[in-house]
This record gives sequence, C-alpha cells and structure tokens, in this order.
Amino acid sequence: MSKPILVLNCGSSSIKYQMIDVESEELLAKGIVQRIATGTTGTIDHEVLAGEPGEFHVDQELDNHEAALATVFDLFKQHGPDLSSTVAVAHRTVHGGDKFADPTLITDEVVDTLRELSPLAPLHNPAGISGIEAARKLLPEIPHVGIFDTAFFVRLPAEAFTYAIDTDLAKRTRIRKYGFHGTSHQFVSGEVSKLLGRDDLKQIVCHLGNGASISAVDSGHAIETSMGLTPLAGLVMGTRSGDIDPGIVGYLSRELGLSSAEIDDELNKRSGMLGLTGHTDMRDVESAIDAGNEQARIGMDVYIHRIAFYIGGYAALLGGLDAITFTAGVGENAALVRSEVCARLGGLGVELDEDANAQRSKDPRVISTDASKVKVLVVPTNEELAMARQTAELLG
Repeated sequence: MSKPILVLNCGSSSIKYQMIDVESEELLAKGIVQRIATGTTGTIDHEVLAGEPGEFHVDQELDNHEAALATVFDLFKQHGPDLSSTVAVAHRTVHGGDKFADPTLITDEVVDTLRELSPLAPLHNPAGISGIEAARKLLPEIPHVGIFDTAFFVRLPAEAFTYAIDTDLAKRTRIRKYGFHGTSHQFVSGEVSKLLGRDDLKQIVCHLGNGASISAVDSGHAIETSMGLTPLAGLVMGTRSGDIDPGIVGYLSRELGLSSAEIDDELNKRSGMLGLTGHTDMRDVESAIDAGNEQARIGMDVYIHRIAFYIGGYAALLGGLDAITFTAGVGENAALVRSEVCARLGGLGVELDEDANAQRSKDPRVISTDASKVKVLVVPTNEELAMARQTAELLG
C-alpha cells in the first residue's frame, strides 16, 4: 500500500521538497522554490517522477513561505502526484538544541520551543518555523513531524559535548557542542552497517560537501562529531574556516577594528577553500592544481590534513576502527580527495583500491582492497529518504 510523505526543507528564501512513497521508497516528485520574500520574482521548479512524468516551471511573486507553499500545492493538484494521499509532512529542522533527540510530532508547544532555540540558529530556525506554520495551515488534517539536524548528536557523552568554559556561563547561554548533518550521519552509518552485515561497527563518517563534518559512530551511536555550537567548527569547508585558534577573533577585533558580526561573516563566508584557493568547488581546485597553481595545492593539503587529523583522533576514541565512509558532494565524487586522505592513513592499516576509487557510481560500494584492515566505502547520502523513514517509524 502506498504511503506518500512530503519532505520539506525550508530556508530563509527557498524551499526544497520531495514526495516519497515510504513503502516502496520511490521518489514521486521533487522541486525547489527560490527567491521567497526577496522583492524579486520568485521561481518554482516542480518535477513529477511518477504517473505522468513532467517538469513544470513557475515565475511568480512569492511574498512569504505560505504563498510559496500554496503555489507548490497548486502544482501538485494540477500535475500530480495527488497531494490528498499524503500521510504526513516531514520538516527538516536545523537546530533542536538539547530538547529534541528524536523525530517529534509538531504541536504548538514544539513550535514555541523552536522559537526559544532560534538564537542558536538565527539564520535557519526562523525560516524553518515559517515553513512549519505555513504547511500546518495549508495541510491541517495530517500530522507534521520535525526531523532535527542535531538529534543524532544530542546523546554525545558529556566529555564530547562540554566546552572548557565556566560551567554557569555555559548553562546560562546553552553553550555546548550540538553537531549538524546528523540526519546524514545517521543514515549513512546505518547503510554501512547493512552493507557490511554488522551492527557493532566502529566507524567514521566523512560528510564532505560545501559544508563538511565528520563523526565517530560506535555500534550505531555517535560518540563525537566535528561541528560544534555552530556549523563553523571542525573541517575546512567551502567558505567556512573550520577549527581556528579562538584568539584570532580577539586579534582581528583589536588589530583591524572588526566587529563581531564582521569577523563572523569573514570566517563563515570568505574563509575555507574560498579563502585558501579562491574556489569553493573542488573540481575547480583540482583543475588549478593540475595547472600548477601552488596556492591551490597548499589549500588542498590543508583540507586533507584536517580530515586525516580528525580520523586519527576518532580512531583513538573508538578504540579501533572498522570502516571509514565518504559521503555528500565532495565525498561521493572527488576521487582525488579520497585517495589523498587514505594515503595518510597507512598507519591505521588503510589500503585503498585505486581502480575501485576511480570508478563513478551512484551505488554504495567498498573502495578498499581485500587486504585493508579498515573498510573504506563510498555511500551516497539521502537525507530526504531518511526523514521519510523516521517519520513513518514515528507514526507507525
């Protein structure tokens, strides 16, 4: 029996959506809304993949998330799939703080709590709330479920989530490590367990995209992750610096007179690979390296160094290592990145099969040799499917 679930990912000026039949795991429709409440003409691209497939485009003023979703729902009515058959709406919610460790049925009280948590994610939670309120108003008869990007990491051990600052200050301001990309890390680590036929794996998941994070997972439970109070911490990313000496913030303020907002903007939007190489797309970085660009080579070395550093540390925390998995845009597609990371992990017994690594495939696969002491895998992430699965499980 078909069980369609609508998955929504609402940003401040955009909405990504998919309708997934959670019984067959078939993607029925997908789309993206852009330029919501920007003062310019908004766009909607709606693609039907089941029934009578087709692609449909709309240019229209979109004053807010409710107007955007109302137009999307009209596209469903006009072109399919049948929106009335939807059994639930799953909402990607970036920050659940330490309040939400599992998928949660959205109520007025839940929305109020998300508002209270908005200072922890001022760019993301308000937009998510707008989407939730609009969808609940337009589809009031079906359950709405919050899937929290931080949930997989809520149960990190205290030694992992606690920062070495004044305890009272930390409690008062809710400062702790929260971690992000949790839905992806949970999905990918679960797929690795299925692929290798073991639930007791000690594994490391490298989610490498424009935003990047890494996690240590022991028997299905996260024990560490690289992002922290915010998504700025950890690995080198497309435009984010990742880990730096926190003293740099005060130094920039004193020496250049920069405000906290200006420093935050610098570290989030003009650092990372963009700051190091002038590029955010790893393909452009690789092309620059091939052309003999020394700064691009240094940038790549910094990127690889940080990943290898985290893998080594996480292997120690896990007390052993069974699998390393690469996922997300760079992790799934950049064979050079995988090769250079693994070349630094010989001390852990990692041995990459370069031929398998060079192959392009959308399927999960092992890319290490039979002799490797640690399995190395590429597993495409699918956060929308994970959200649909979690929603179905919650609702029974």
